[in-house]
Amino acid sequence: MRTWRSPVPSTAVKTRTSALVGGLVSALLVLASCSSGESGTSAPAERTSEAPPLAKLTATPADDATEVPPGEPVTITVANGAIDEVELTNADGKAVKGEVAADKLTWTSGEVLGYAKTYSYDASATGSDGKKVELKGSFTTLKPGSTPRATINPTDGANVGVAMPISVKFPEGGVADKAAVEKALKVTTSAPVEGSWAWLNAQQVDWRPKEYWPEGVEVTVNADLYGVAYGGGAYGKADLSTEFTIGRNQVVKINTPDHRMDVYRDGKLFTSYPASNGRDDDPNLNTPNGTMIVMAKEEVGDFSNPRYGYTNVKKKWAVRFSNHGEFIHENNENAANIGKANTSHGCVNLLEADAKAYFDSALIGDPVEVTGSKADMPTTSDVYDWLIPWSQWQSMSALS
Repeated sequence: MRTWRSPVPSTAVKTRTSALVGGLVSALLVLASCSSGESGTSAPAERTSEAPPLAKLTATPADDATEVPPGEPVTITVANGAIDEVELTNADGKAVKGEVAADKLTWTSGEVLGYAKTYSYDASATGSDGKKVELKGSFTTLKPGSTPRATINPTDGANVGVAMPISVKFPEGGVADKAAVEKALKVTTSAPVEGSWAWLNAQQVDWRPKEYWPEGVEVTVNADLYGVAYGGGAYGKADLSTEFTIGRNQVVKINTPDHRMDVYRDGKLFTSYPASNGRDDDPNLNTPNGTMIVMAKEEVGDFSNPRYGYTNVKKKWAVRFSNHGEFIHENNENAANIGKANTSHGCVNLLEADAKAYFDSALIGDPVEVTGSKADMPTTSDVYDWLIPWSQWQSMSALS
């Protein structure tokens, strides 16, 4: 009898087939996972980071700087690029003037800053690689201990004599750092003139030429003192300037034994007046030797001097040439001695008509040269610049 086997169910066939296929796939996956990059299949490339910008901006003063001197310019510079824009503003948002250089490598502020103020900057530039960079920051200027005022002479528009010095004075206190101040002073002339600054004391620095000024020279003086450290916590209050002109060349020459006062123009005798000078027998009453300058003019001067027993003494056409007590003035009461004997207490006495003529011709800054006396002019007058030899004068500069 034939034996019948039951047929395999179709679902079983499918299961075996699936298992076979699944095994094949698994084998292929295992094979793939064991393959190396050398077999021709490359690993994915790693992502590289973008290169940084080439341009670099730098600010002076740097961000968060304090005690910044307000007189020093603010600069923004760039390396490997060109500056696009810079804005410097104060605490109120007001822009500070500045300019980018032609090569676009530097921006420089164009005005001085305030004391004890905060400023902010915002700068941008484009590098040689085309990428833009920015720089932002802020700084604070210093707070001075004091800001003494200064004065300058001659004043604007003055027409002065050929011996006139330039004086910068600091009446509210002395200067400790004289070199710093002197570096801030500049004299410009319309024709070459050799001269030098000299410190007469801590409160006064003068400039004078080696020889008398040339006639007609125009002079400009700039004292850029704002923000300059004087020392001891003091800083300059403001800049000063003046422009003046040198007048005609007139020199007064007095040789006391001659009893005359000679006036020279351009080196030639212009006029001569009989005079009575300080007493020869008493050096304290001499008209002292030295080169002084016309300092002031008064139509009527008060010559009262209780020390010598005279009060309420008024004289006409008074021209002061020292603060030691010397004037050129009218004294008709001494007419008998004018041109003959020296009988005054140091002044130069002239007859009234001559005193008026000289008064009208004199300029502040005209030199007055006195010789022949027993005494020399002491360096106690306000203006004794020409009593100092040139070599000594040069050595009195803080920059010598």
